[in-house]
This record gives sequence, structure tokens and C-alpha cells, in this order.
Amino acid sequence: MKKPKPIDVSQIDLEKMKDKTADLPGLLEYAHSIGGFSIVPTQEGVIKGNAMKAMKEQTEMHMQQIYDQMKVLADQASKLKRRAEISFEIYEAEMRFKPDIGHTYYLYQKAGKKVLSLVGPKEWGGSMPFESFVAQVKLLADHTWEIVEDNLEDR
Repeated sequence: MKKPKPIDVSQIDLEKMKDKTADLPGLLEYAHSIGGFSIVPTQEGVIKGNAMKAMKEQTEMHMQQIYDQMKVLADQASKLKRRAEISFEIYEAEMRFKPDIGHTYYLYQKAGKKVLSLVGPKEWGGSMPFESFVAQVKLLADHTWEIVEDNLEDR
């Protein structure tokens, strides 16, 4: 009796094996084993197969459209959330002037407090008297703040 040859698993090409196997062999249109028989599609089978293929393509297309719409809505929700966060930060910040609608202002951080300023980060002439620049904002008519430039990454 011959001794079986050991199998070296590292020598098996899994990609090649994947090409030679099927997830659902019962649905193959040809024999997948030695004792199997080939399945010849009937006219009805061809019609149903084409209809199923068209249905699958349409479903995938509509699902992609829904996904794209969801992504747009999620992005809008994220921007709205950030805009609300900035608005709350501004109304809790030190503000030594009355902001006018439609004007641009600058939010800074200093010693754990937020400060709203009329002066932009590049307009200080020397060193900026704050720890960090938070955002450039614009006051809207509904008294919320539009974020013109967000320095969120640096905080």
C-alpha cells in the first residue's frame, strides 16, 4: 500500500480554485460533477432568465440611486449639525459687538473660551492673540450662522 503524499497548503492557488468552484452548483447550466447531467434551458427558461436578469439590473440601478440620494441627505444632515454646533458656540462666545446680518466674522479659541471677532486670522499684522482659529462665519437672516471656512481639522 502506498503512503499518501502530504498536501502542502501553501502551494494551493486559491484564486485558481475559486474559478473552478461555484457557490450554488445546483444552479449551474452544465454538469458540475462526473455523474451529473447537463441542463438544457427551455424557451420558457430563457424568457424567465432574461426577465430575471433585466429585473436584477433595474433593481441594482434603483438601489444605487437610493444610496446616492441617502448619501446627499446624510451629507446635508452632517453640515446642518455642524452649522448648529457653530451657532451654539458663537452664542456662548464672548462678543463685544452686535453682529449684523450678512456680515462675516471670525470665531477663535482662547483659554478654553470662544471669542467672536471682526478681524480675520491673516489681518492681525503680527501674532494672533488667540490660541486657534475655529471658523469664519456669516450671520444669516434667521440668526443662524453659515460656515464660510471651518477649521475643524486643526482642533
